[in-house]
Amino acid sequence: LKTATIKEEGFPLHYVQTGNDSLPTLVFIHGTPGSWNAFERYLKDSTLRAQYRLISIDRPGFGYSNFGKALNLPDQSRIIGPVLESLKNKEAFWLVGHSLGGPMILQLALDYPQLATGLVIISGSIDPAAEKPERWRYVLDKTPLKLFLPGAFRPSNTELIYLKKDLKQMEPALSAINLPVYFIHGRTDSWVPPVNVEFGLKKLINAPKLDTLWLDGGHFIPWTEFQPIRRKLLELKP
Repeated sequence: LKTATIKEEGFPLHYVQTGNDSLPTLVFIHGTPGSWNAFERYLKDSTLRAQYRLISIDRPGFGYSNFGKALNLPDQSRIIGPVLESLKNKEAFWLVGHSLGGPMILQLALDYPQLATGLVIISGSIDPAAEKPERWRYVLDKTPLKLFLPGAFRPSNTELIYLKKDLKQMEPALSAINLPVYFIHGRTDSWVPPVNVEFGLKKLINAPKLDTLWLDGGHFIPWTEFQPIRRKLLELKP
């Protein structure tokens, strides 16, 4: 595994990469809280590495990307987008986002229309109506109580407060996305309910291909359902 950090607007973006530079690319973007190693098993998988160059980033505010400084989705996109553009080769370039990584890759597709070949949204929280930030998040964020939140839960709490507004802003623009979009979702996901997939299928009216893979399981299918997700990733076409 190769690790690197690139600064964008003075903000460090850390990522880990494996696989041959000449191959098509899968870029994994974690949820909240999280870090690049949420997808470590994928990066180390020899079958995936035979077909892809694999990259997993620490989103801004997490891991080694200025840990603790939470940003909203548009601000994260301004940092992530140029870094990913610098890593592109001439092959297919797929973005794979889990949970909050789902709306993150939609934001990147809107801000950088030439960046990706397609999107894979796993358990993605993209429907603003389904996002109900609990009142206690605001209380914690505005008082010294947030100092009692352990580690990555501090920036996570803050960006979850931003999320509903971010999703509302994004909603009317989703029809501009003209990339293939694949949804992978757990049938029993109680954290990010399946209505999020219905929302995406309804709003992404100009995506040339929309595909859905329903799996048994809840929100943590990237780890509990590794085999069928790997199989789906291996089927992606440029």
